[in-house]
Amino acid sequence: MGSMRPLTVRAGRHLLRWRTWLGRRTAIRHLDLLADAVKAKGYRYVKLYQADEFPTHPPVLWVFAFSPDDHVRLPVEVQATPGRTWGYYEAGRGRHGYLCPCDDVEHAAGQVDALLRHRMFPSTW
Repeated sequence: MGSMRPLTVRAGRHLLRWRTWLGRRTAIRHLDLLADAVKAKGYRYVKLYQADEFPTHPPVLWVFAFSPDDHVRLPVEVQATPGRTWGYYEAGRGRHGYLCPCDDVEHAAGQVDALLRHRMFPSTW
């Protein structure tokens, strides 16, 4: 007989995807908190989830860093995590783009800051 683990892992992934899909309001609340935190660090952002022309699902917050010569950006989304919690993720990287839990907004803003600085100045990692 095969083990039940693969079935439970797949079911868990589908449950997390379902919670993320239905938790749009929760995700927007967490992204709004992150937007305030990155604004305090001096970054600009675009809330794509509030524009009627771009009803993205899941909601995405684009954070930008500008220099005189170039700019870099980081798309951030919120996904459900095990244990009925939520986490910030770099959009487009799926579960591999995990930044930090949504409970610690200041740490999340620090993670976004570190990623943007590294992309702007790659030798600072």
